[in-house]
Amino acid sequence: MTSPSPHPLTSSSLSSTVLVIGYGNLLRGDDGIGQTVAMRVEEWELPAVRSRSVHQLMPELAQELSEVQLAIFVDAALWGDEVSVSTLEPAPEQGLPWGHSLSPSRLLALCQWLYQAVPQTWMISVPGVDFSDSDRLSPLAQERVAIALNHITHLIQNHHNC
Repeated sequence: MTSPSPHPLTSSSLSSTVLVIGYGNLLRGDDGIGQTVAMRVEEWELPAVRSRSVHQLMPELAQELSEVQLAIFVDAALWGDEVSVSTLEPAPEQGLPWGHSLSPSRLLALCQWLYQAVPQTWMISVPGVDFSDSDRLSPLAQERVAIALNHITHLIQNHHNC
């Protein structure tokens, strides 16, 4: 087994804490894109970067979000041809109770409500093509995972340079 390839971001080039949260179902083909990206980020072993690979977004993630300066959510998209990157804001007040599974914007709202802190947040949506029962990503999804990882590298570098 080969060791993970070195990453262009070194620990000395990072001063802020980053949290990458990839979510989706690893047993539904390309729905596992988000978790796959998060696992690859974890392989970088950057001390200022935390990575979470989860099946769904849970309220328990709010505390960890409140402790970072930059958060990046990654999920599979059901349509589209391009990996998209967009900013995220907390969802407007929609009342409580909070469910067990949240959207990224609702999770940010919970973070803001509980901890009065919200990191700069980005959403990376990676289009998939095969969501059938499978524990493997399609070849096209694998290509798009690499694109998402490049976006994450740029977001981290740009955040550091601010």
